[in-house]
Amino acid sequence: MEFNHGVLFSDTYQKKLKSQFYYADKDPQYGARLFFENSGGSLRLKKAVEAKAAIEEFPDCPERARGRGFDLADYVKNGTQEILEVIFGAKSGALITELTASQTMFHAVGTIMEGVDWGKNAVTSALEHPSAHDAVEYYCKKTGREFREVPANKVTGGLDPDEIMKYVDKDTVLLSIMAASNISGNIMDIKEIARRAKEINPDIYVVSDAVQHAPHAVIDVEDWDVDVCNFAPYKFFGVRGCGYAYVSDRVAVMPHIKLTCKDDNVWALGTPAPANFAAMMAVIDYVCSIGKHFLGDFAQKYNKRELFVEGMNHIHLQERALLYRMLEGTDKVPGLRHIPGVQVYVDMEDLTYKDLIVAMGIEGIEFAECARRYLEHGVTLFERVKSSPYSKRIVETLGLEGALRVSPLHCHGTDDIDKFLKITKDIAEGK
Repeated sequence: MEFNHGVLFSDTYQKKLKSQFYYADKDPQYGARLFFENSGGSLRLKKAVEAKAAIEEFPDCPERARGRGFDLADYVKNGTQEILEVIFGAKSGALITELTASQTMFHAVGTIMEGVDWGKNAVTSALEHPSAHDAVEYYCKKTGREFREVPANKVTGGLDPDEIMKYVDKDTVLLSIMAASNISGNIMDIKEIARRAKEINPDIYVVSDAVQHAPHAVIDVEDWDVDVCNFAPYKFFGVRGCGYAYVSDRVAVMPHIKLTCKDDNVWALGTPAPANFAAMMAVIDYVCSIGKHFLGDFAQKYNKRELFVEGMNHIHLQERALLYRMLEGTDKVPGLRHIPGVQVYVDMEDLTYKDLIVAMGIEGIEFAECARRYLEHGVTLFERVKSSPYSKRIVETLGLEGALRVSPLHCHGTDDIDKFLKITKDIAEGK
């Protein structure tokens, strides 16, 4: 069977994109390196950092209807609209903004679980990030409902819709399933999962943590038919200190923590930071520029959401091609699948169901020690092991003791992948 192995950017275009990120090839203090730990916090887009810094210089309040206050208010207004419409693909609903994406998840899940007076259980998976998993568990305990946990598929590293439906029934209030795994990179079929769950219970609330998936592919809350979805700017070429979540119309007007003077569908507490919105708008413009590049003269016929989708689709194809090269290698350097002593966990042949994340290990080398050896060779990556509270449940449901998580970005090139493979071969051979 033939599979789509992606499409690489041209070398010239890839290098142009990489030049738009800070410290893609070296750290000013620690020197040259490959930063392959983008799942822990991606490379920073220069324009996003600069946009935030420029606005933070001014003390003006965006809630003042005069002078610069107008300008700052526009960043909040336009930024909210762009995040909802362009990134989430939402035609309605509301935006939650907090200091972290984890807070938005707890906020939304808590509002739903405490806001409905029916149902006896809620369902999530063992593969979830703690913020999504623990939010469901916490509010099940708080509301006296049964907490149900779906195990992962140890072969694919994902979650099977058939298995999920075994845990959903007419009394399930909420189903929370991540869009993609932050360790295996496996992409979940959220649209199909939501459709089947609503066949069982039309009133169920569907939640999807898209923090790991957002930098790699398109989010479409309308097509997925979900009630909650979130992402973290610091993992999406942006800045730390903020998280965003979409909530559907029926969730938006639920009783929630809010200022009395605000409308029922407003979730902002206090004054949102204009600089954070400006930074995310710069990320949106960057992705749209990729869309424009590939659409060429036809780009002017497309709206911003369409340009963004085009850009994200090309990012996804570039990353799939990089993933294939990392796994298979070339005539000059073997891929991870072919280096003696290297193990690729939860591997699968059809990479259309994977984001650019690889879980791996090297025989005879403990994971943390292996990560240190990579660092000595100028490669930054991270180990996910049972001793970490963020990882224990996830690696266990995958049937692993741990894994090295390798996560490049679309702006990396084949030369970066080949360099990583040569270093991996050296480490595996004890050099």
